[in-house]
Amino acid sequence: MGFNLAPLQNLIDQFERMQGIGHKTAQRMAFYVLGLSDAEANEFAKAITDAHTKIRQCQICCDLADDELCPICKSGNRDKSVICVVEDPRDVAAIERTHEYKGTYHVLHGAISPMDNIGPDQIRIKELVARLSDDTVEEVIMATNPTVEGEATAMYISRLLKPMGITVSRLAYGVPVGADLEYADEVTLSRALEGRSLI
Repeated sequence: MGFNLAPLQNLIDQFERMQGIGHKTAQRMAFYVLGLSDAEANEFAKAITDAHTKIRQCQICCDLADDELCPICKSGNRDKSVICVVEDPRDVAAIERTHEYKGTYHVLHGAISPMDNIGPDQIRIKELVARLSDDTVEEVIMATNPTVEGEATAMYISRLLKPMGITVSRLAYGVPVGADLEYADEVTLSRALEGRSLI
């Protein structure tokens, strides 16, 4: 069904740009927004604007934060000798749901993908290496997605870190190959963390 109302069509188009949102879902979301009161619509718009302007990257781990440091890097209860390297902030949330991991994180914001012109300099590898200069870190767990790009990224980082004398491990394959961490259940992620192996 086409819409002749330009503002409505524009709203649908904006929702449809979101990853994983098809045309019908975008239409439902647009009509939901139209059904909001003026106050609710303003609150919705403010939430989007606030998230966009107030959320930044943690200065240590590059995860999302609303301050200079994220809550995990601020915490005195986390094991600073272990860093779990993930591709995306959503992966941090997925691992945190297991309540098994007590170390810190490093978010790469992507994976090495020559096909997409994404090399090591386009993701947060330099920031990771900089964190390892004070001899605090003893182990780096590679928790990149089990895809070709994720594996390539894990191998690249492993080769960078091994000369530094740091133990580099990889999540065990409790996570299905080709799947994204954010969609894995807590039990699968817990087993993958427990069964990680050296690379």
